[in-house]
Amino acid sequence: MVKYELPRLPYAYDALEPYIDKQTMEIHHKKHHQAYVDGLNKTLGEISGEFHPQYITSILSDLNALPESIRNAVNFFGGGFENHKLFWESLTPKNESGPSGKLEDSIDVYFNNFENFKKEFSNKAMSIQGSGWCWLVFNQTFNKIELITTPNQDSPWTRRKIPLLGLDLWEHAYYLKYQNKKLDFIDAWWNVVNWDYVENRFSELLD
Repeated sequence: MVKYELPRLPYAYDALEPYIDKQTMEIHHKKHHQAYVDGLNKTLGEISGEFHPQYITSILSDLNALPESIRNAVNFFGGGFENHKLFWESLTPKNESGPSGKLEDSIDVYFNNFENFKKEFSNKAMSIQGSGWCWLVFNQTFNKIELITTPNQDSPWTRRKIPLLGLDLWEHAYYLKYQNKKLDFIDAWWNVVNWDYVENRFSELLD
């Protein structure tokens, strides 16, 4: 059985200040993400390692292959693990430019321009009621990028869509600094998006 571990952050907990504060980053990573890691390992431990040895993205893409008794738990803990892994990787203290290359071209095609994309993404993020995520995903069926939201820790992989960029809208992601001002958090987040990472994820799908 695959043993999942809490991934190391590629930057210090205070590196994203003033946009995301050190205390929030530390609690979010050490406590919340660790809880998803522990829950996923415990849940998968209930079935034999030979039953489903694939990485979590493959598991989430075919939840019906799992025993029904653990399906919801894997969806929650597995989604929480993978969603947060992508979240950390798509942040950077060195946000010096916007999208480029093939990603910029696709954004211009489907959203007219980057500013309009940001507006549509932010509006979709604000539409989430309760806990959830807002995503830029690649839809393989139609070979295009699009925006979706998912509730709780549901992963785009469960919809057979490949996540490129995700924003965590659970209150634990922003409440210490922004309280109930979710839009302020969304606006601040744009300042720490790692567009090089998102572009690389997108380009790999097209190669």
